[in-house]
Amino acid sequence: MAEPGRSLLIVEDDLALAGYLAAALADQGYVVQQAHHRAQALSYFSASAPPGLMLLDLGLPPQPSTMAEGLTLLDDCLRQAPATKVIVLTGQDESAAALEAVRRGAFDFLVKPAPLETILQALRRADLFAREETRLSQFGEARLHLTAQLDKGPREAAATAEEHLLR
Repeated sequence: MAEPGRSLLIVEDDLALAGYLAAALADQGYVVQQAHHRAQALSYFSASAPPGLMLLDLGLPPQPSTMAEGLTLLDDCLRQAPATKVIVLTGQDESAAALEAVRRGAFDFLVKPAPLETILQALRRADLFAREETRLSQFGEARLHLTAQLDKGPREAAATAEEHLLR
């Protein structure tokens, strides 16, 4: 069962799948909201309380056959709400999508069609990490996700780390 009131945003352009997931996950205790394209999803991140969890399909309009919209949304959301745990759920090229999503900060990656129980397990893990990161912050510690190109040298990596820390 989800932590009571845990907010979840489902970003999926297949309306039937989005509706099914929303109903099933609401039954598990999540407070579910839906978005079907990038602009709609971004509106939830400009609110005072962005979602703590997000299920993200990478193939979104206007280019549902590519990962471009979903990856851009992933970047935008994590820039606005770095604590959000994003679980990518996609039918795109599995290995390329997984590598790029993780590189950009996704918490987990699932391939469609994923059974509901697999999605629930991923959400529970993300929930656990989010709670523990909150606990760490109460003790003055922060867990940073950092992706830096090491071939550009330590100064570039340090600048990237400093930017994440300031956020």
